[in-house]
Amino acid sequence: MQQHNVLILDFGSQYTQLIARRVRELNIYCEIHPYHKIPEQLEDFKAVILSGSPNSVRGESVLHPDLSKIRGKKPLLSVCYGAQYLAHFSGGKVAPSNTREYGRANLSYIKSDEVFFKNISEGSQVWMSHSDTIKHLPTNGILLASTADVENAAYKIEGEETFGIQFHPEVYHSKDGKQLLENFLIDIAKVAQTWTPDSFVESTVDELRRKVGKDKVVLGLSGGVDSTVAAVLLNKAIGENLFCIFVNNGLLRKNEFENVLAQYEGMGLNVKGVDASERFLKALEGITDPEKKRKAIGNAFIEVFDDEAHHIEDVKWLAQGTIYPDVIESVSVNGGPSATIKSHHNVGGLPDFMKLKIVEPLRMIFKDEVRRVGASLGIDPELLGRHPFPGPGLGIRILGDITAEKVRILQEVDAIFINGLKEDGLYDGVWQAGAMLLPVNSVGVMGDERTYEKVVALRAVESTDGMTADWVDLPYKFLQKTSNKIINQVKGVNRVVYDISSKPPATIEWE
Repeated sequence: MQQHNVLILDFGSQYTQLIARRVRELNIYCEIHPYHKIPEQLEDFKAVILSGSPNSVRGESVLHPDLSKIRGKKPLLSVCYGAQYLAHFSGGKVAPSNTREYGRANLSYIKSDEVFFKNISEGSQVWMSHSDTIKHLPTNGILLASTADVENAAYKIEGEETFGIQFHPEVYHSKDGKQLLENFLIDIAKVAQTWTPDSFVESTVDELRRKVGKDKVVLGLSGGVDSTVAAVLLNKAIGENLFCIFVNNGLLRKNEFENVLAQYEGMGLNVKGVDASERFLKALEGITDPEKKRKAIGNAFIEVFDDEAHHIEDVKWLAQGTIYPDVIESVSVNGGPSATIKSHHNVGGLPDFMKLKIVEPLRMIFKDEVRRVGASLGIDPELLGRHPFPGPGLGIRILGDITAEKVRILQEVDAIFINGLKEDGLYDGVWQAGAMLLPVNSVGVMGDERTYEKVVALRAVESTDGMTADWVDLPYKFLQKTSNKIINQVKGVNRVVYDISSKPPATIEWE
């Protein structure tokens, strides 16, 4: 357990993960736990934050946390639902709001000489997202800030280090949100800023040595940032006892199998490449349902991996590059109220027959933190700057059934798109990009002949951690050039479209 932690209790808000990211940007370690599963070792936590929630404190489905060991004993910041919960059940009053309190607002009043609002001035923009409002403050509540429509926008409780705010400091639209969190965590709660990439590497390497000892560990490399950083961390901790396997599932990008193996050669890792493309394509024959495809790819990977792992004597551990958003999206914040989006192939362990213990060195960190840790380990910036690529690969970018011919088409299209982004200096400004092969044929004309061929959709998004994403406004000239190249050079495609959907409501991948 890291020292100087912040505990975030999740009530199901879509913004809970953003609170964690903002706290970590202050070089402070924090963990998200469901509101009804509060850790027993509370002495490890220096401050507590209550998240927002889609629920109402006035409804029948009130989420009741047990705050008996927290309130009045530790600095407590309650955001939105949390602030309304404290007011409603501590002598205040919460009622439906007369005006719709959603979107940008400005602080019209701030109580002077309050450390909580240090370096934040009247007029500061905040982000509201609630349909209830606090009409009366809780017992001993002191008003700290208002907006034009929300009188009780922020308050504190006298005699306690307990604060409530009806806006969301964690979203970028709250211009001084980071300052507010800093005021609360550093000035009021006195939490030390000890969470840095170097400190993570040091503590993780120590922990891995303690946990794994002299046992052998097998790791499935994907060529991506997460598995590479996990491999280098483990290599630093246990050296030659780490055995890496890079499986070609036939759904990788064009020439990726050869290129990635060559890249790993220079990193001192013990890597074996296994070409199992035919096995995967056979396992996927005739399957069109996205979840069934993911499962078929996952199962085939486990079988191939198991075959290879058996060639290593006495292997005890399986290492995975699981990161925090994988955990959050798959297990709904450790069984908490947030909704599960889709299954991730590397979360939830392995079938019983493999009998390996799991080690996940990156399980508690976000993607941008993984990159910073990688930089502190001296990994090549080009490798760290690689876009995320889904574990099931092109299998979830080919909508409908998968054939060798469809994989060939998509690999060619993807290579033109990605190489074009790099050549035009656009790649690093994009979080993730790729092409989707649609189960649609459209009429076209090539030369004087009518064609009836495939449609591909290009997708490029910007994001910080993959939890939310906006489509990238790529230059028209670039899109025009790319579209021409694809249609002229890739046999089987006669139409190119560009996806301009954001996440939410759309996901980054189409399946």
